Amino acid sequence: MTARFNLPEPERYMQWEVPMVEIFETIEGEGTGAGFPTVFVRVFHCNLRCTWCDTPYSYAPAKPEFHATIAEIIETIQQFSSKRICFTGGEPLIHREKSAALLKAMADLEHIEDIHIETNGAIALAPFEQLRNEDEMIKQKARFVMDYKLPASGEMNRMITDNFLSLRAQDEIKFVIGSDEDFKLACEVVDCHHEAGQVLFSPVWETMPPATLVEKVLAEKRADIRVNIQLHKIIWDPNKRGV
Repeated sequence: MTARFNLPEPERYMQWEVPMVEIFETIEGEGTGAGFPTVFVRVFHCNLRCTWCDTPYSYAPAKPEFHATIAEIIETIQQFSSKRICFTGGEPLIHREKSAALLKAMADLEHIEDIHIETNGAIALAPFEQLRNEDEMIKQKARFVMDYKLPASGEMNRMITDNFLSLRAQDEIKFVIGSDEDFKLACEVVDCHHEAGQVLFSPVWETMPPATLVEKVLAEKRADIRVNIQLHKIIWDPNKRGV
């Protein structure tokens, strides 16, 4: 039987504390929501150590920037006008019940229309998918963006292929392509496991120039794959935070 979250009443879980990195408003830089004004809710901690990670400040040996109750996080979100939330990290689902409670609290915000959860492929999605199926607001608003790791990340052996069974049409599967081997294996994973959700191929700019990735997608006649370019790295310095 699939594990499930049995959350207490809101008056209890709204007081739960979560280690945080930052909460800020900008535009979404990638995926199907690229360009939309979005509130980024970045929690601290990650179970992976990808070689090309662009947020090493979100996991040890770095420290959380602050701790906040779920109520305090929701209060901060309400200060912004954006109707979209990017729930990210680190790994946003790593805190399990706390992650589920924060997701529910965000989905219960009347003005929020979309919550995309940037999860890394090494956290079991089944209990979160069950929560999505059982809670009407989460069902309407939440979608997974699963970042399936490839050899260049150093973490492919940690991927949970059963997570593909939890994905629906509104979800996304991102593959960060850093080499020819990455591209080949990403295509194999798609062919073997993909059932639902938009597939995104993103280049590691230093080792896979975007133009080269486009050429490979076209040469392989992958008509359903969307090449995913990170707008924030074009608009701002790639090392700039809070944008």
